[in-house]
Amino acid sequence: MTFPVSCRNLGSMRFSFSRLAIVCLAGVALSGCVGEDSALVSPASFKIGLSKDPKLLVATTRLPVGEPLRKPWFSSERSADMIFAEARLIPPSDSLLSSGSWSIAKVDNVERSSAAQAFAQAAFGRDLLLYIHGYKESFETAATSTIDLSEGIKFAGVTGLFTWPSAASTFSYVADRESAMWSRDSLEDLLAAIAKTPSGGRIHIVAHSMGTLLTLETLRMLRASGGESAMERIGAVVLAAPDIDIDLFARGLERLGPDAKKITVISSTNDRALAVSSRLAGGIVRAGAADRERLEALGVRVADASEFGGGIINHDLFLSNKEVQQVVKRAIERS
Repeated sequence: MTFPVSCRNLGSMRFSFSRLAIVCLAGVALSGCVGEDSALVSPASFKIGLSKDPKLLVATTRLPVGEPLRKPWFSSERSADMIFAEARLIPPSDSLLSSGSWSIAKVDNVERSSAAQAFAQAAFGRDLLLYIHGYKESFETAATSTIDLSEGIKFAGVTGLFTWPSAASTFSYVADRESAMWSRDSLEDLLAAIAKTPSGGRIHIVAHSMGTLLTLETLRMLRASGGESAMERIGAVVLAAPDIDIDLFARGLERLGPDAKKITVISSTNDRALAVSSRLAGGIVRAGAADRERLEALGVRVADASEFGGGIINHDLFLSNKEVQQVVKRAIERS
């Protein structure tokens, strides 16, 4: 797998982090927000990542747990309205007693009435990595995957999670699919709100498994309702192990038109989870397990990860394999 790499950087600007923060805050004070007239620094170039700002932006159609929120923060039940919140994270400790993984300290700044706008404002001025999880995921496992992905590719913008009410159960495949599709309108509202902000970076979407069906259907809706202007801020769209009927996948790409070129598919012909899904669907191959040539003929970029699948399931290679993970990084860099 070879992909061209292009990296944006701060060029000749040699500000220390503290000085850069002062410049950005001054710009906000003078103009109300860092707008296109700023001559000192462009909004999207204010890059810090989770290591500097350990915070995960959350948009969810899950029902909150408790008032105020308490662990496990969000349940598998459906919320009537999309909710915005911020998960405050604790980085791994160097202590020998530490598990060596990130954890959630608390979830606060909950907004129910205008969640999409609150999320857009929180991400304002920076590139966004938005992760959309798949089947059999709780809020906490989805958050962990989001953090692992962001840290794995060293994403320098703001990291976000759109989490839908998966039952987090092996035997809830059909129920999960229904809940994912039920969440389409909320995801469309979120993407539209971010795209309409007057200043900001690119929206990079990484979706996994059943979450790719939610993503593809939502992008179809977004393009149909907002046209090309609604899609301009969408950068890379990475569909990892897409659990989508190949014919439905082809039809969705047709509706996206030229925007289908934004999509990179991470596929694996030995993905055993997709093999099971195919049997449940009457033998129709899933897009994530299709041959590379068949996918490329549909106009998308393809990273065939079959050779890296040495495990039992091979369904989350974009998280478990460093080389496959770099596919995501390169897709973002060239968008």
